[in-house]
Amino acid sequence: MAIVSITKKSDQPKYKQIVLSIEKAIVDGVIKKGDQLPSLNVVKNKHNVSRDTVLTAFKELKNRGIIHSVVGKGYYVSTEDVVVKQKIFLLFDEFNSFKEDLYNSFLENLDETIQVDIFFHHFNQEVLQKLINHSLGNYTYYVIMPANLKGVENIIKELPEDRVYILDQVPKELEKYPAIYQDFKNDIQKGLRSGLASIQKYKKIVLLFSTEKQPIQLLEGFEKFCVDFKVNYEVIASIKDRIPKKGEIYIVFEDKNLIKIIKKIKETNLELSKNVGIISYNDTLLKEVVADGITTISTNFKLMGKQLAEMITTNRKESIANTSKLILRKSI
Repeated sequence: MAIVSITKKSDQPKYKQIVLSIEKAIVDGVIKKGDQLPSLNVVKNKHNVSRDTVLTAFKELKNRGIIHSVVGKGYYVSTEDVVVKQKIFLLFDEFNSFKEDLYNSFLENLDETIQVDIFFHHFNQEVLQKLINHSLGNYTYYVIMPANLKGVENIIKELPEDRVYILDQVPKELEKYPAIYQDFKNDIQKGLRSGLASIQKYKKIVLLFSTEKQPIQLLEGFEKFCVDFKVNYEVIASIKDRIPKKGEIYIVFEDKNLIKIIKKIKETNLELSKNVGIISYNDTLLKEVVADGITTISTNFKLMGKQLAEMITTNRKESIANTSKLILRKSI
């Protein structure tokens, strides 16, 4: 049985007939995962069509993840699941509980025929570049969480511009792409302002800030809040040698540092909300219950995932700031 068939009687464009005939050959078991397809020139010559027509058909199948190309060898069947209509490359910086909420919400709001492959660069530019280079031409859409890595625009420019979406942080160099992002500078100011009455019970507010992972806009927003409201503050890079003192309130971003500061508070016989406080960033179920509840400033990660899915499925090209708020609990 022929893998590719084209007939003049069909109302379908010739490239679409090539796509449908390859799909049928896979469904019928004529070709299986790992099998090589006829070359572009073989199909072109046998069916008297242009090379571009064959290439268009193969690109559609490739973008959907049904076939893949091997440089210098040709095209091969990647999957026998031809129901997949679109394939999305999703690149996160890291995976944690709130990113899991984002990811699950994204999947829940996509059609079942859309396949999502998730990857992580772990704040490593070399890893990010390798993952993107390997993905070239294999996906319908590319969703990139660049974090605060430098030079990402030079890597992303290799991708088709109309298929790229930016998530979470949007440096100026990437503002031309559609995005769902956090407005970090304004979000932290707004969150702290809404908790001002509780914060003013303390003598000093201490920000635990890492330039390697946290966006600089968080630091800028924090410092502006402290200056505007004449709040005594300190910025530290590590909590390793820090001993919490009475009258201090800490803002921490990473969960491991949250646990460390809670442990240190207990070791110094201080009491949360009574003589020392904690505000964490990014809400999770754990923070609802640990130490009777940790106050958080958090964006809505489920909404972020939902809006991203809707933007992609409706082919909208927008830049949307995700909502954020202070969730007040007993820790302050």
